[in-house]
Amino acid sequence: MEPIGTHEKAATIMALRFIAKDPNTNGAQCPTAWVDDEAEEIVIQGWSAGQELLDRCRESGPIPATEAVVRVPIRMVPALRKACDVADRLGVH
Repeated sequence: MEPIGTHEKAATIMALRFIAKDPNTNGAQCPTAWVDDEAEEIVIQGWSAGQELLDRCRESGPIPATEAVVRVPIRMVPALRKACDVADRLGVH
């Protein structure tokens, strides 16, 4: 018999589509892009923004505690485009 909660966890994992990691890193602890089919979101792992960048971003408005500013290298543009293409195929606009 399947342990309680295993099916729900598997369903959540399957909804998260890996797109790509930063091609100029060792593949560990590096910027990554995913698409979450169920939540209809693009998920980004990047480097934490430093205080100076946060201050500059806040010039456009506040950053809620539930949000974060992350940095990804420009070389990730192809991965982000691919994530956008995958999300676009979901038909969400």
